[in-house]
Order: sequence, then C-alpha cells, then structure tokens
Amino acid sequence: MNLQIFKSDDEFASEVARWISARITNTLRQKDRFTWVLSGGNTPRPVYEHLSAAPLRDKIDWTRLHIFWGDERAVPFADDRNNAKMCFETLLNKVPVPHNQIHVMRTDIEPEQSAAEYEKILHQYFPSTDQVSETFDLVLLGMGEDGHTLSLFPGTEVIHEEKAWTVAYFLKAQNMYRITLTKGIVNRSSAVAFLTMGDNKADALHEVIEGKPNPDLYPSQVIRPINGNLFWFVDSDAADELL
Repeated sequence: MNLQIFKSDDEFASEVARWISARITNTLRQKDRFTWVLSGGNTPRPVYEHLSAAPLRDKIDWTRLHIFWGDERAVPFADDRNNAKMCFETLLNKVPVPHNQIHVMRTDIEPEQSAAEYEKILHQYFPSTDQVSETFDLVLLGMGEDGHTLSLFPGTEVIHEEKAWTVAYFLKAQNMYRITLTKGIVNRSSAVAFLTMGDNKADALHEVIEGKPNPDLYPSQVIRPINGNLFWFVDSDAADELL
C-alpha cells in the first residue's frame, strides 16, 4: 500500500492529477490502450478539472483512453446525483475521448438489465473470467464516512460477491437502486487509487487501513489488488487518526 497525505485542497487536486497523467503516459508507452474507471462524488471533481485543463490536457493521448465507472445511482443522466454527469461536465466534455470508448452505466433501462449489459462490455475487454490476471489500468475510488466504496455499503450482500463483476440492487437506506462493480474485477486492476478528504472520513480511514478486518462494517477493506498496486491519496484532515 502506498499512502500520500496532502496539506491543502489545491495540493491534493494538482498532485493527484499529475500522478494520473504520468500513469496514463507511462502505460501508453507499453500498451495500445488505457482502461480507466472514474469515480463520482465531490473529491475527484477538482482533479478532473486539472486534467481537462492545460498543461495536463495536452500531455495525454485521450484517443487511446477507454472510460468506465465504478458505480452509479439509478437516476437519470440529467440528475445532479448521476456520477457520469459530473464526470462529463468536469472532464469528458473537454477532452477528445472517442464516444464509443466511454462506457456509462445506463440508467434509462432497468437496473438489473443495465448491470448485465455492463458485464458484457467488461468481458469484451477482459474475456476470461477464470484466467484473467489483469483488468483495468487504473480504478479511482472514493470512500464514504461509513467506510463504503463503490456501492458496497455496510451490511450489504454485494460486499461478498465472488462471481459477478457488476451487480444492481436496491439500497433501502437510500430508497434507490445502485449499480456497481464488485471486488472481483476491481482487485484484478493494475492500480487502485482511493481519493479521500475531510475530517468526517478520519475514523473510517483509520479503521480501513489500520483496524481489524471487518468488511461488513468497513467495505473498503475488501479492495486489495491481487497483483496490482493500492494507493491512498488523502488530505491531512482525513489522515488525522492514522498512526
């Protein structure tokens, strides 16, 4: 695990954006494409804004990127709660990623159908369920103050899903359907990076990183890349309780 702590919001956004840009560039020196899972929420917003502006925008070969999402609320694209909407507004509308290489989790169809369609797309990129050793080049994740990540919320069965790569389910606590990737595909990624900010995350961050294993209470603990690297980019407020 790699942990970096930043002192200010500006430092966090600019340094994480530079790290992502460098990782894309270095990967594309060795591969024809870069597969990237975006995260919603407020934390990555300024990171995306840095990436979509000069000078970083001009350093990335956007035409070779393939974009995915880690999870989605089953709300229309026009709804501000829609993760894809935020990512388009702050990043994808400003850079030349080919449209057919951007794979949103559809919310204009039934959630279970959306999850099934997304899984088919994923298997087109990563064909073998049993033998695939590597999936995404980079997965960006957030973590809630309750320790959830993706749509893996405390006490939900999807935390322990072993076979499916994409699941849709009704989250009673939010009275809505969620569509999410599972630990199985995420943990086969080359790199997973958590972006975590705020003193309201400090207790959960301490438990996830330094506490005893208890994924039913702190689901972020199930994200442990098998052969890839795990990064935590956090601000000093979120890191307040770390040893």
